[in-house]
Amino acid sequence: MSIWGKITDVAGAFLRVLTGPAEGDANITFTIAVIALSAKMAKADGIVTDDEIEAFERLFRVHPDEAANVRRVFDLARRDTAGYETYARQIARLFAGNPALLEDILDGLFEIAKADGVLHPGELALLERVAEIFGFAPNEFRRIRASHFAPDAADPYVVLGVAYDASDEEIHRTYRRLVRENHPDSLIGRGVPPEFVRLATDKLAAINVAYDRIEAERGLKVSPATH
Repeated sequence: MSIWGKITDVAGAFLRVLTGPAEGDANITFTIAVIALSAKMAKADGIVTDDEIEAFERLFRVHPDEAANVRRVFDLARRDTAGYETYARQIARLFAGNPALLEDILDGLFEIAKADGVLHPGELALLERVAEIFGFAPNEFRRIRASHFAPDAADPYVVLGVAYDASDEEIHRTYRRLVRENHPDSLIGRGVPPEFVRLATDKLAAINVAYDRIEAERGLKVSPATH
């Protein structure tokens, strides 16, 4: 990510995040917190696999000069899941007004969780708690989960994160927001790596399909293509 900070003191930075760094260390805070949270996500099912490490390295790209430091932080954090809530809170604090970027990070954690093809109960519990700390409501978490795991992906209301009795106006408004947040141009503007753009493109396709299904089911008169 373009907003990664440069890690010059791995151990010191790692501890400062846990104890609450100063505002001037925002980039370092974010960097350490994302690495550590990813490592603890990988550990949530009891064992960190090569597939999970590869998923992290593919999603959260850093400059080659920082690769060794990033790996050291990851290895420190992967020992257990203790402290993951602290890292999640640091990220939530830094991006309290940017739910789209918080969702990008949650998408990355989901990709790590599913790297071995299975969503372990321990991984699900961690993901649910991180989503809660990030400020996502249960219906929003189900929506995000549906973009990574079936069978919820087959339910258009879950894909959009709306209630079955939501009004047509609410559904259309939610649809437009999701399209805006997951449009490739929006992600590029947030400075995320190409892999996240690919994930968002897939998610956007599912969002469009879900809206089309609800539109057909309800006979909505307002087409998203015209707005």
